[in-house]
Amino acid sequence: MNYQHKLIAIAMAASLVCGGAMALTKDEYKAQKDRIIANYKAAKNNCAELKSNAKDICVSEAKGAEKMANAELEAQYKPSEKATYKFEKARADAMYDTARERCDDLAGNAKDVCVKDAKAIHTRALAQAKVNRVSGEATAAKNQKVSDAVNEGNKDINEANYKAAKERCETFAGDVKSRCVADMKLKFGKT
Repeated sequence: MNYQHKLIAIAMAASLVCGGAMALTKDEYKAQKDRIIANYKAAKNNCAELKSNAKDICVSEAKGAEKMANAELEAQYKPSEKATYKFEKARADAMYDTARERCDDLAGNAKDVCVKDAKAIHTRALAQAKVNRVSGEATAAKNQKVSDAVNEGNKDINEANYKAAKERCETFAGDVKSRCVADMKLKFGKT
């Protein structure tokens, strides 16, 4: 496995943790940015000794790995559904660009089929990225609605329990009733 394939494999593996990653500090972000630049330069330098389409493929892999790494870094620095989508899109675009370069080694109908297959895979990857983004947004919205409903329910339960407890205090008179009501107000946060 050459250097560019390793970078792509690393970037793809990292995508599995991209959505749940913790946000990076500014210093960590800068260090990672510097690492991405260094890796890209090294990968591109490895392409210099190649000729013809092999060189084009190598450069495409290096650029793709850099784009994926930058998109992943942004997703880690400022995690969001949108950032994860941008990473998945960058991955799909990088893989498509390299696949098209590989098709240049073919001719005639074989090349046409190769290009169409690459486009179909790219389209499928972009569609899946969009589904993932929309699903994540819907899940976040659903979770917020559930949280709001739970909070509202807890508030209603607390209010009902307070009214029931306060009503029980009605069986008492004088200071006992006053203490009972004061205790219920304190217990249920009705100061």
